[in-house]
Amino acid sequence: MSELQLSQAQLLEAYRLMKTIRVFEERAMTEKMGGNVPGGTHLYAGEEASAVGVCMHLGPADQISSTHRGHGHSIAKGCDVDGMMAEIMGKGTGICGGKGGSQHIADLSKGMLGANGIVGAGSPIVCGAALSAQILGKQDVAVAFIGDGAFNQGTTAESLNLASIWKLPAIFVVEDNGFGEATSSAFVQAGEIVERAASFKIPAMKVDGVDFFAVYQAAGEAVSRARAGGGPSVIHTVVPRYFGHYAGDPDNYRTAEEKAAMRKDRDCLKRFRARVDETSLLDAAALDQIDADVEAAIASAADKGRAAPPPALESLTTDVYIRYV
Repeated sequence: MSELQLSQAQLLEAYRLMKTIRVFEERAMTEKMGGNVPGGTHLYAGEEASAVGVCMHLGPADQISSTHRGHGHSIAKGCDVDGMMAEIMGKGTGICGGKGGSQHIADLSKGMLGANGIVGAGSPIVCGAALSAQILGKQDVAVAFIGDGAFNQGTTAESLNLASIWKLPAIFVVEDNGFGEATSSAFVQAGEIVERAASFKIPAMKVDGVDFFAVYQAAGEAVSRARAGGGPSVIHTVVPRYFGHYAGDPDNYRTAEEKAAMRKDRDCLKRFRARVDETSLLDAAALDQIDADVEAAIASAADKGRAAPPPALESLTTDVYIRYV
């Protein structure tokens, strides 16, 4: 696509969001290793352009579901980083009161239906959100961010079938980082994702997930089609995963050389900066200022999170389905 289709303000916002995700995840790893983050944490670093390229087409009324690797999607959809940092630290000021943690961050006011620890669980949730918009006559869309492993789940197959039959305004973004935990996706995946989507009569596109502009263009086509009543789409983004499957994963199923090359050659932030520099669309000083501002904001969020109190004892019986006497 032509970068000229985006205003300078949009380009700066895209970079700010991608940089915010990167720095948030790096700080989350630091805090986890420092003992400040309880529970499991799965980091999104390296995949930033996928979330941002899609979510920049979405409005407040559009909804997304996420995976156990959900921090990036949350930030791209507008969730507050102070609340997110407090949440992963299990603090009462967290976006879910400190009771959801890293794998269950949600903010319905932002259209973020939640991260989810169950592989493939977001697909049927998004079908429900899309069906609601369709029945109510709204032009809202719903996006399921799923991994390549989730594309092998029955929940996703059933959701693709349902979305196709009912022409739901749903978009399934398959973020393929090459591994399901420590197992290569090439070892367990039969057929190409776009070919499998076609068997459900769903348009599908495969894009380089570190190229923000490629993701943005593909997402724009899918969102426009969904809003116009054209039904669902699948976007297969090929992305790197900088950290192990979870914070603390020894990650010894990839060589040090592989990981170094990935960070050197497959970095969406470097790719973005090079692209806007060669086209003279943005000044490097403006991007440097964003870098400094984001670093300060995430450092502040971590400081606030560490200083925040745990959830109040009386909150233990709230947000549950059983009524306690």
